Amino acid sequence: MASPRSERLPLEFDKVDAAWLTRTLQTQYPGVVVNSMEVTQFIPGHTTKARVKLDLNQAGIDAGLPEDVCLKANWSGSPMSSPVCVNEARFYHSLATQMPVPSPKCYFADWDDDEQSQQGFIILEDLIPLGGEFGYSHQPISVEDMAKSLDGMAMMHGRSWGHPELDNQTWVQTAMAPETATDDYWMMMPDYFARHNSIPERLEIFPRWMAADTQRLYSAFQQLCEHDRAYTGPRCLVHGDAHLGNTYRRPDGTRIWFDWQIVRKGLPWRDLTYFLVGSMEIADRRKAGDDLIKYYLQQLAANGGPEFSLEQAQEEVSRWVIWGLIAWQSNINPQQETMCSLERFCRAADDMDTQRFYQF
Repeated sequence: MASPRSERLPLEFDKVDAAWLTRTLQTQYPGVVVNSMEVTQFIPGHTTKARVKLDLNQAGIDAGLPEDVCLKANWSGSPMSSPVCVNEARFYHSLATQMPVPSPKCYFADWDDDEQSQQGFIILEDLIPLGGEFGYSHQPISVEDMAKSLDGMAMMHGRSWGHPELDNQTWVQTAMAPETATDDYWMMMPDYFARHNSIPERLEIFPRWMAADTQRLYSAFQQLCEHDRAYTGPRCLVHGDAHLGNTYRRPDGTRIWFDWQIVRKGLPWRDLTYFLVGSMEIADRRKAGDDLIKYYLQQLAANGGPEFSLEQAQEEVSRWVIWGLIAWQSNINPQQETMCSLERFCRAADDMDTQRFYQF
C-alpha cells in the first residue's frame, strides 16, 4: 500500500538521491526501491531538468517505471519560477489524467504550495532516447507536419471543451482574464519592451502601424483581452505557450507539447495561432494557412468541439496574431531565436490585415 509523503520537496538538487527518490516514489508505487541514480545530463535554468538513469528493483520494473527518466523542478535557487512549477505538477496530476493531452508520459507529480515554500516536482519519460526530434523556432516545419501536429492540438481542445475539471480545478486560471496577470507580458517586463521596441532591426520588420507607434501593440493586446473576455460560453484546455520550441515529434510523426507551466482554460485561438503562424515558413503559411485552419476545425468538431465557420476562425487567427507579436517581442529564452519567429508574425499581421480589428 502506498504511503503519504511526510517530507517537503527539496529546493536544492543535491538533496535528490536514490534514497529520496525511493521514499517519494513509494507514496505512489508501493515497494519500489531505487537502488541507484545516475545523472546523465543536468540542464539548469529557471526550471531545472535532470536526465537520470535509474536502477530499479523488480517492484519498480513491474510498476512500469522506465530506466531513463527526466526529473523537473525549480532547483535554480530563485523562487521566481516556483509558481509555474507548481502549476505544471498540478497539470500532470489533475488534468493530464482526466483528459487526452499531447504531452510526455508522466510517472509522478506532486507539489508543495504554502507559506513555507513552493515547489513542483515531476518525473517524465526521457524523450531523447526515443529517437524523435525536438522543435526549434528557427527550424520551421512542413505543411504536412503541421497538419499532423494539429491532430493532437485539436484533440486536446475538442475533448476538453467544457470539461468539468477545468472549473473543478480552481487553480487553473482563465486566459487573458484581469486576474491572470502573468498573461500580460508587457506589464511584467516594461523596461524590456521599452528597450526592444526601439531596436532598429526590429523596427524594420514591424508592421507599419506598429513601427509608427510601438505602444499600439500593447493597446491591441488590451483590446484582444477585452474581446476574449466577452465570450461567455464553455472553454477548453489551452497550453498557453504552444510555440514550436515547446514540442517534440515522436518517431511515428505525432507531436507532443511540454512545458505546461502556464496552462489555461480559454479559447483555442491562442494555441492555434501561435503554433500555426510561428512554426512554418512565411511562404508555406501564405499558401496553405487557410486549408490548415479548415483542417483544424474539422478535427476540433470530430473531437467534440464546436463547429466554427472558416470565416470566424480566420478572423480569430488574424486577431490573435497580436499574441504572437507580444510573446516574441518579449522572448528571453536564449534557446529560441527571436527574429525569425517575430518576422513570421509581423508578416502575418500584414497579410491578414490584423490592424482592422483594433482601434488606435
